[in-house]
Amino acid sequence: MKRRTRYFLSLTFILIVSWIANEGLFGQSSFKILISNDDGIEAPGISALFEKLSAIASVTVAAPAQNYSAVGHGITYQDPIMVTESERNGCKWFAIKALPATCVRLALESLLAEKPSLVVSGINRGENLGVVSFYSATVACAREAAIKGIPAVAVSLASGKTMDYGPAADFIVSLVQELKEKGLRPGSFLNVNVPNLPGDQVKGVLITRQDMQPSQESYERRVSPSKQVYFWNIFTDLDQAPEKTDVSAVRNGFISISPFQLDQTDLEELKALENWNIAKGKKND
Repeated sequence: MKRRTRYFLSLTFILIVSWIANEGLFGQSSFKILISNDDGIEAPGISALFEKLSAIASVTVAAPAQNYSAVGHGITYQDPIMVTESERNGCKWFAIKALPATCVRLALESLLAEKPSLVVSGINRGENLGVVSFYSATVACAREAAIKGIPAVAVSLASGKTMDYGPAADFIVSLVQELKEKGLRPGSFLNVNVPNLPGDQVKGVLITRQDMQPSQESYERRVSPSKQVYFWNIFTDLDQAPEKTDVSAVRNGFISISPFQLDQTDLEELKALENWNIAKGKKND
């Protein structure tokens, strides 16, 4: 009887340890990641990210059904939102006919049974550096998660003749592993940009601030064969930037990590405005 009791206790212990190692406190089921993007659910960047992250966490994908690059933090609110659910490698994928930030919001509010531990947006085709990040829907997906109180990372790979998303995805796995341990301050999220280089040629990682130079953008006036005047957008990536900025880091072969925050309040200007007459109920003479 004692031998049988010891056997069952030993078996129970083994099962508990196995559950903890594979599914429990430190396993995949306890750490849940929502992946989204703005290039569309069939983009190669999101597939690369899914392949790597699904090996270390329980992953769900909720992304726009089509490409919605450069729509910023726009939302879908006047049209019905169509959702197509499928399963790939045992994980749920939601193709959503909505703008990227709405895809994240819908997933968090209605599609997921429980809130994820982390939201990762990307891997975007093309960098989102400097002021361009204001227009980025990749960044907007991460910002939307941060609004809901969930840690988030936006990741982009600089454009090139070839697009190998593997090294960027491998880096995000390492970043996520450390993020699991250290977390992020509420209201903050990370904007990650990876240079278009083979993994062994990336020089390292730099923690950077956002470069605030105006983008090099112009509009060329043209006339169509039918004599209709139109304008063509011409955009050129910045080549030079101050040190310790995201643009400078990527241009010099480094991965850039920029911590962003939700609160846009200019605290210095806030204090200055408090001394204006209008704030004190006075009239200017």
